[in-house]
Amino acid sequence: MLQAPATTLYFLLCVAVATYVQTLTGFAFGLVLLSLVATFKLASVADAANTASVLTLVNALAFFRTERQAPPWRQMRPALITSLLTVMLGVLMLGWMHDHAASWLETALGIVIVLCAVSLVARRQQAEHVGPPRGFAMAGALSGLMGGLFGTSGPPIVFYLYRQPLATDVVRRALLVMFASNASLRLLLVVLSIGMSAHALLLCLLSVPIVQLTTRLTLKAPPPVPPGVMRPLVATLLALSGAAMIFR
Repeated sequence: MLQAPATTLYFLLCVAVATYVQTLTGFAFGLVLLSLVATFKLASVADAANTASVLTLVNALAFFRTERQAPPWRQMRPALITSLLTVMLGVLMLGWMHDHAASWLETALGIVIVLCAVSLVARRQQAEHVGPPRGFAMAGALSGLMGGLFGTSGPPIVFYLYRQPLATDVVRRALLVMFASNASLRLLLVVLSIGMSAHALLLCLLSVPIVQLTTRLTLKAPPPVPPGVMRPLVATLLALSGAAMIFR
């Protein structure tokens, strides 16, 4: 990477874009980062997933240091418990696929990204009452599996939470605390099992200041872009990136 500074700069630009989207919407950091990195071949899927886990945790810490409001622990408890359990399964699957089916790993990621893009723009009616704990638990289990495998656990829990009659800021805090919890466990499991490459560690060190700076600037001066406009833009970006990965 040190011999290709342009590649490093492109990766850091992708990190800034992903952080910007995550801070505004509360989700999509890992998806945006992995889709851009994989599309432009800036790093392997495994290295990008490990880097996304570290930066997701950094982004959440920067957010809660600026926005000092408590997450909705009571409602998110079932989702947190099941997601932490399935993160372990996802990490085991990642280790096997990285060694024996690397091309299929990228193809699977592309399919997941396209499905997530569709779910972002799909019309869905908001529920009248907050769902039961088993609904949170199921969404958490699916998110944990994705988090362990790809380093991004957003789509299932995002889809479920945005159907609940909850304020946008509550949903954003709920998502960030779940992403931070999954990322913490995933990093521990990766370090103890398949390990992190020197490339991934260097990417993390270079990206941490970008995440912190972008998060603070976005919170202090958010752009006048309504969620109704931001969500289709993110979905389009993800769909194009995912399709490119599948066809390649």
